[in-house]
Amino acid sequence: MMLFVFNSFSQSEKNPFPKTITVTGSAEMEIVPDEIYVQVDLKEYDKKGQGKISIDKIKQDFLNNVKALGIPDSLISIAAYDGYNGNPWLRKKNKKDELYASISYQVKLKSSKQIDDLVDRLDDNATQNFFIQRTSSSKMEELRKKLKIEAVRAAKEKAAYLAEAIDEKIGVAVTINEPMEYYTPYVQNFRLANKAMVAESAVADAGAAPVDFKKIKLKYDVTVVFSLQ
Repeated sequence: MMLFVFNSFSQSEKNPFPKTITVTGSAEMEIVPDEIYVQVDLKEYDKKGQGKISIDKIKQDFLNNVKALGIPDSLISIAAYDGYNGNPWLRKKNKKDELYASISYQVKLKSSKQIDDLVDRLDDNATQNFFIQRTSSSKMEELRKKLKIEAVRAAKEKAAYLAEAIDEKIGVAVTINEPMEYYTPYVQNFRLANKAMVAESAVADAGAAPVDFKKIKLKYDVTVVFSLQ
């Protein structure tokens, strides 16, 4: 009886795929970004004859200018907000120095032209920094799915011709690992203190052909195990 149980167990544990081939497949693509996230840092300042320009006015002017470009509220968010003026301890510590509140906005744009248009409307005095945080694509998920499929198909094609080299044929896929993504985002040291720096950049590029953002590179690698027949 014990021998019968042991033999039954051994048969059930028998490897159904004694011969396999393991291959990797790759797929990659370069994408022109159509989602550009910029951050604008604004701060209170003193204006001759008017005194301090409040953060409320700076905020309102900025939002009005952004909306004038046709950018909806849904694409504007607050990245940081420092209202130091309400802190009694800081007031006491800095009696001689006026304290200035600041706010940072994130704006989602879709082209370099929109960036230029936004920069043209910035308040030189209030703007402390303007820089690109990151870029992406509105079709990113769709493209990721497509590339994963292409990577698996590439693995199958590779397995087929490698198996043919030893007079074998591939059978079913035994295992498919989740494709590993290699993502190269757009990164640029694009940090401006004010519009004057933008103007200097424009002068330097005068006469040059219009350029757009560096493409985003997506790559997927997948490992697939096929049975051999």
